[in-house]
Formats: sequence, C-alpha cells, structure tokens
Amino acid sequence: MADSGPSASAADSPSSEPAPSPSGAQGDVAPVVPDGAPHYGENNAFKFPKKMAPASEKAARAEAARIEPVLERLWKAKTWDAEQVRAKLLELGYRDEQPGDGQGPGMLVVQPHAPGSNPGASVALYVGRDACVTAFVQSTNYEVKVNGRFMETGCFEPRGGH
Repeated sequence: MADSGPSASAADSPSSEPAPSPSGAQGDVAPVVPDGAPHYGENNAFKFPKKMAPASEKAARAEAARIEPVLERLWKAKTWDAEQVRAKLLELGYRDEQPGDGQGPGMLVVQPHAPGSNPGASVALYVGRDACVTAFVQSTNYEVKVNGRFMETGCFEPRGGH
C-alpha cells in the first residue's frame, strides 16, 4: 500500500516557505519607520502646524481674502518694505504687535526678510486661538495662506531645529 502523505523525512526537513514574523513592535520599542528614524514625528513636531477648528479656519480664510488684495497692490507698486507693509495692513483694523502683547487674536506681526535674502516682508495675523494668516510680499512675488499655529513659533513656520 502506497502512502500518499509526506514522508517522515520530508516532514522533518526545513520548509521552503519562511516562518511568519510577529506583527507590530515587540515590547517597549517604537515601530520601524521606512527611513529608519523611529522618533521623527516627536523630534519634528515643532515643524508642523496644529489643526485648526473649522470655525477658526473659516475666519482665517475671510481675513486672508482681505489681506491678499493689499499685498497684491503693494507688490505691483514694488513696495515690500516691512514698515510700509505694516502700515497698509493696519488700515484694515488689526492690532500692531507690541512687546509683551502675547499672540492674541487680531494681532498683526510684520517682519523684514533677513539680510542677504530676497528683499521683502513676512506677515502673520493671529486669528482666533488656533488659526493664522501667513503671507509675504517680496520683489519676485507675494503669497497669502491659512495655517494652524506652530508649536514654538506661533504663526510663522519655524526655520531649522531647536
């Protein structure tokens, strides 16, 4: 009588299929990240804006719509000096940044670009508790966008690490 099942020697030999590996991280180990940086999210959290509440985002978009035509006019007039940009935006009724003011709603911050970079000004408007309008006007172009606040720098996107 012929045995159609595996022989004892075949059952004892190593399988050609790999053994299944355990899924997920084992113990107190961070899961593997494709680029090999398991704490990337923690270490770089300061670079990502926080989420905005829907009402805050809507309010920020409304303010961005007010700011955009002002920056467009300034850019077309080749006016990107921080003081002149601030003066024109304050005409919209925003509060000018004051020392010790905090980062309250309606506060406008205008900063000149760093020496050696494209001449211009960076703008931040604090809207609500969690939203911002960030913008710039410079010799080559201008931009207005809406974002949440950054962990360490408020409305402005952080430059480099901490």
